[in-house]
Amino acid sequence: MAMGSRPPPRSRVRQPLPPPPGTAAVTSAALPPGSRPRSFPSCRRSPRRAQTAEGAAAAAPRSAARPPRPADAMASGVQVADEVCRIFYDMKVRKCSTPEEIKKRKKAVIFCLSPDKKCIIVEEGKEILVGDVGVTVTDPFKHFVQMLPEKDCRYALYDASFETKESKKEELMFFLWAPEQAPLKSKMIYASSKDAIKKKFQGIKHECQANGPEDLNRACIAEKLGGSLVVAFEGSPV
Repeated sequence: MAMGSRPPPRSRVRQPLPPPPGTAAVTSAALPPGSRPRSFPSCRRSPRRAQTAEGAAAAAPRSAARPPRPADAMASGVQVADEVCRIFYDMKVRKCSTPEEIKKRKKAVIFCLSPDKKCIIVEEGKEILVGDVGVTVTDPFKHFVQMLPEKDCRYALYDASFETKESKKEELMFFLWAPEQAPLKSKMIYASSKDAIKKKFQGIKHECQANGPEDLNRACIAEKLGGSLVVAFEGSPV
């Protein structure tokens, strides 16, 4: 080294700073010469994201875990008269009877609410006897439809006689009659009380809710009884 010349300055090597807590650093061996290592966020999941399914269920609102209300919670509390149950039993169970007893059997009967709206009763004079068919009643189903009021609701039982492609049958049908012209209050109480009377009518296969005469034509009834299998209803082709 010549006299009077200054020695070259020493190069300072900067040491990389330690990565902050919760981060992972890339080693200098994996970097090109002259580049500084960079710190990257950790891949660890945050406690909030790592919440388990049990924790999420526990955090759900209490209303989601409430059990559904029972179906009878909306019932109207209307009772069913014993005479209604007796008539249903007599129509359902066809005993070996004498011809005179068969004539007294009911072909159709209509039920209504009592004046205080607390009980389902038999509507007086609104029935068709088996003995009336062919004597005073030519078409029993047409006569049954004409007995229904135009501006109020009713329940009814009808002993339907029909033919399929294989055999002749007689089966009970339950009707809820709720015409469009009926008062709204009447529609609501008859609809909410339907389950009360249906619980007494165990074993009925066919149910029909009618809102007008168009719902009570023979084609609609045949569809309820068996669809395309029914070829005749009350002695008339469908």
